[in-house]
Amino acid sequence: MKSSWRHLLLCFVLSGLPGTLGAADTVPDKVRERELGIWEPTPESAPKLDPKRIINASYSFLKEKEPEMTAEEYALYEKISTMLGTQPEFALKLLEAMMNEKDLPSPAFEFILGNVYHSAGQTDKAEAHYLSAVKRFPSFIRGWTNLGVVYYTADKFAEALPCFSKAVALGDRDPSTLGLLGYCLERTGNIVAAEMAYMQALSGNPDNTDWMEGLLRVFVQGKQYGRAEALVQNLIKQNPAKADLWLAHAEILLAQNRKLEAIVILEASVGAGVASSNELNMLGDLYAEQGLTTEAAGIYQRILAATPEFGERKLLTFAQVLIAGGKLPQAEDALGRLKADLTPAGRLRFLQTKADLQAARKQWPDARQTLQELLQIAPLDGKALLSLGRTYAAEDDLAHAAFAFDSAYRIPDSQYRASLELANIELKNRHYDKCAEYLQKALSIERTDAVQEFLARVKTLAGNNG
Repeated sequence: MKSSWRHLLLCFVLSGLPGTLGAADTVPDKVRERELGIWEPTPESAPKLDPKRIINASYSFLKEKEPEMTAEEYALYEKISTMLGTQPEFALKLLEAMMNEKDLPSPAFEFILGNVYHSAGQTDKAEAHYLSAVKRFPSFIRGWTNLGVVYYTADKFAEALPCFSKAVALGDRDPSTLGLLGYCLERTGNIVAAEMAYMQALSGNPDNTDWMEGLLRVFVQGKQYGRAEALVQNLIKQNPAKADLWLAHAEILLAQNRKLEAIVILEASVGAGVASSNELNMLGDLYAEQGLTTEAAGIYQRILAATPEFGERKLLTFAQVLIAGGKLPQAEDALGRLKADLTPAGRLRFLQTKADLQAARKQWPDARQTLQELLQIAPLDGKALLSLGRTYAAEDDLAHAAFAFDSAYRIPDSQYRASLELANIELKNRHYDKCAEYLQKALSIERTDAVQEFLARVKTLAGNNG
C-alpha cells in the first residue's frame, strides 16, 4: 500500500467541452525504506493518486487533437453525463443497456467507457477499453495517460512507463505527467532518464515536493552527493518538521564519511523536537562509534522512553559491546539506564549481560548467581549454560564445569561451543581419546583449520600415551 500522500490531481484531466488542461499543486507526505543507509525507490515512496477523481474528470475531449464521438454516442453521453460523477455504477448499466452491440464504439466512446468502468472499480475492463482506444487512435494523449494511471495505481510501473512516455512524446508537458514518468523510470532503474523527467516536472512546478524528493532519491542513487545535499537542505527549509528529511541529510553526509557533520545535523533534529527513533538510533550509533559512550547511552535511553522494546535492545547491545571492549564502568552505566519492567526477552538478555559484566570483573560467585536466576526462567538457554560452565572452570571446579557444558552440549544451538569446552576439560584431565571425540564432533558441525590442527595434536598425544 502506498504512503498517505495528500491529494494529487493530474493535469491531464479536463473540466468541460472542449476543455483545457489544468493541475492542482499539492504537497505529498511520503514514507520510504532505506537500504545500506540510503533511500531506495519503493511502492511506499510513490505518490498516491485519487484514480476515481482523475478518471471521472476526463469525459470531455480536445476536438482538434483527440477522437470525437459519433452523433449517436454524443446523444447517449448527454443523457447520462450528469450521473457519471455521482452514480457511476448506475450510469454504466444504462450505457451497457443502450449500446448497439453490432457496432464497435468509437475510440472516444471507448475512452468514456474506460472512465466509467474505472470509476466502478472494474479496472480490467477499464484497461481493455483504454487499450482499444489508443490502439485505434494512437495519438490519443489522454487515452495513454489514463491507461498509465490504471497501471500506476496497480504498482505496474514497467507497464505504466511506456504509457506516460507516449503521452509526453505526443505533447503532454504537464508537470504531473512528467513527474509520474520520472517515478516510473526511477522504479525501473533508469535513473538518468528519471532525473531528466523530474527536472522537467520541477521546471513547471518548482515547489512540488513529490518531484523534489524523487530527484533527491535519484541524486543519492547516482552518488551525486553534492547536489543531493543542496536539495535536501532546501526540502528541510520547506518542511522542517519532517524527521526523515533530517535523517536523509545525515545519510548523505555519512556516505561522504562526514560523520561529525552528521552528528551535528542529527543533534539539530533533536533540538528542533522532530527526531524520531530512527534519527536517535543513528545518532546513538555515531556517538558509540566515536567513543562518546556517555552521550550514546543517553541517546539510547531516550529511545527507551519513546519505544521501550527497541530502546532496551539498543542499550543491552551497547552494554555488551562495552564489556567486550573492556569499558566496564560504562557498561554498568548503560545497564543502569534500563527500566525495571523489561520485556521477557529483554529480561533474559539483561541477566546474561549482567553476568558477562560480573565475569569480566572476575566476580565468579555473583556471575553464577545471576546465571542461575536466568536458568530458572529459561533452563535450556545454551549461552547461559556455557557461561555458567566457564565460571566454574575459572575457579578450576572442573566437575561442575563439565556438568554445565554437558547440559549445553545437548542443546543444538550451543553444541559446537560446548564440544570445544568439553574437549578442553578432557585435555586437562589427560583423556586424549575423549578430547578427540569432542573435537571431531565440533568439526562435524563447523570445520575450521584451528580445530583441525588442535585435533591433530591431540591425536599425537594420544598415540604417544598409547
